[in-house]
Amino acid sequence: MHLHLVPGRTALLFMLVAFVLTFTITRLIVRMIRSGRGPFGNVAVGELHVHHLVPGIFLLLISGVVEFVAAPHGLFRDCVAAAFGVGAALTLDEFALWLHLSDVYWAEEGRTSVDTVVGVAALGAIGLLVSNPFARQPGEGAWFFFSFILLNCALSIVSALKGRYFLGVAGVLLPFLALWGALRLGYPGSPWFRRFYAEGSSKRARAERRGSRRRLSDRLKAAVSGLPERR
Repeated sequence: MHLHLVPGRTALLFMLVAFVLTFTITRLIVRMIRSGRGPFGNVAVGELHVHHLVPGIFLLLISGVVEFVAAPHGLFRDCVAAAFGVGAALTLDEFALWLHLSDVYWAEEGRTSVDTVVGVAALGAIGLLVSNPFARQPGEGAWFFFSFILLNCALSIVSALKGRYFLGVAGVLLPFLALWGALRLGYPGSPWFRRFYAEGSSKRARAERRGSRRRLSDRLKAAVSGLPERR
């Protein structure tokens, strides 16, 4: 497969690679700190523990200002994109902390950070592969084009209501994913589950049975996050 990269997509590639590498290295370092191995330690100013989302936020702010004010081109632009990716990874790795306003990095709620990073990385990869999902093809009628867009948005919304948030968002770029999410059973506790799966119904029982299974994705997230696997 040949991937043609225009300047904007080259920047996205730099951003995505920096994002994934930074997250991977950060998780490795914090797990080494937690286990007491290696030369690393927590960053502190006096008795204040400085979380790594702090430099991440500053990197996001600085790279954003440079992009808007300097409007860089070429390799400079790619470096700014990479800096943005590094800052985004450092910040989103502690997404659960600024969501709950509490240090839940190693708690059950900390899985939210991993879910967010995986989702953002996947969306970035899809965005890199898909040129322009909203582009109207030559000879395509206006009514057909707008009907397709509306149908795809409806399927994405149904996917999200079923608790399949990644498929709902990614389905905007890849319609097949929206259709797949809309056809699948809703997760227990999702709005679709509560509204349409009545007590005692076969769909509710199937959804609860599937929701209780340990999935490969849960095992992978447990391995990445360092948290115990859900039972």
